Parts: sequence; C-alpha cells; structure tokens
Amino acid sequence: MGQDSKGWDRNQMAARAARELQDGFYVNLGIGIPTLVANNIPTGMTVTLQSENGMLGIGPFPYDDEVDPDLINAGKQTISQLPSTSYFSSADSFAMIRGGHIDLTVLGAMEVSEGGDIANWMIPGKMIKGMGGAMDLVAGVKKIIVVMEHNAKDGSPKFIPACTLPLTGKNVVDMIVTDLAVFQRPDHSTPFKLIEIAPGVTAEEIAAKTTAHYLS
Repeated sequence: MGQDSKGWDRNQMAARAARELQDGFYVNLGIGIPTLVANNIPTGMTVTLQSENGMLGIGPFPYDDEVDPDLINAGKQTISQLPSTSYFSSADSFAMIRGGHIDLTVLGAMEVSEGGDIANWMIPGKMIKGMGGAMDLVAGVKKIIVVMEHNAKDGSPKFIPACTLPLTGKNVVDMIVTDLAVFQRPDHSTPFKLIEIAPGVTAEEIAAKTTAHYLS
C-alpha cells in the first residue's frame, strides 16, 4: 500500500496511542513507532516511562548537542534523563514487568489476530537480534496497545484471522492503532470493534484491507 494523504502518519499514530495514557501511569514503549509516544504525552499529565534495560523515568529525545551515548533505551536509541530518573538492573526491570507494576505497553507488531494474539519478534529465515522483552511485556503488563501499519509493504493485511508467524503472546492485545483505523475490545473474550477511522479513509477500504473479523 503506497502512503498517500489518507490516514495517519507515524507521529499521528503515536499521538492516537498517547490518548490512552492516564495520569500516574507507568508505561513501557516498544521500539519503532511506539517510541514516538514519548513526544506526545498530553500536557500536564504525569506519565513515567520505563525501559526494560533498567531505567524508570525517561525524558524526551535529546537534541544533537545534548546526546549522552551512555543513556539509551531498549531499542539502542539515545534518550534523556529527568530529575526523577532511577536506574536499576535488568533483573529488577523485568521484576517490575512480570510483577504487574507496569500499567500499559505500546508495541509494534508484524501480525495481530482477531483473537488478540500478537507476533512481533521474528520472521523465520531472517536475522533477528533476539526477542527483547516482548514476551514478558505481553504477559505481565495490564494493557497492551499495538501500533502498526495496517498492511505490510507487499499489501498483505497485518490484522488477520490467525497469526502465521511465531507468537509473542496469545489473546493479549487490547487495542490496535494503524495508519487507517483504531480497533478496541473491552475484554479478552470479546471481538475487536472498529471505533475510529483515520481522515480520508472509508469503512469499506478498511474492510477490503483487513481479513480479521471485527465489529463495526
């Protein structure tokens, strides 16, 4: 699918996901588009960002003259610290995640199934750096939002009846934000519902580019 004036761009997708934040939330952001959520936290809201490599309280992305090469997030991007930032071991970080102390995670995905399964860590036959913290995040965090392009580069749907790639987690996704639409479900036994359509996009276009069953 060629990107044209229709739909949301990457920053707008991140901004839409950021509307799900609530004051006082502890939030983990995955690599890719989700990192842009950090620059879209609503004004006046206190949200503490956690990185699984051992940092709680992540500031905005630094300007070039402010870069500290020792300060990176789990995606190896340089970040900034805040007066309230704390540092700890990776083991402590995953204890927070596995212990249910993170309120929300925003992740990218290669595929999401209509039953809320997510595949986001590997494509067989392609080089991978490892699964990162994704499996722990989808198992231990209270709310899971996936932000991804609606279709792959070859045009194939990414919101599909059943995932074809190795799963990261089963029945864990609560919301999907794509460049075309937003799908949400109130619990893990209910189908996803189309709750928002991006500017310039029609419901018919979404239906044509989606193979997963959803409520409209």
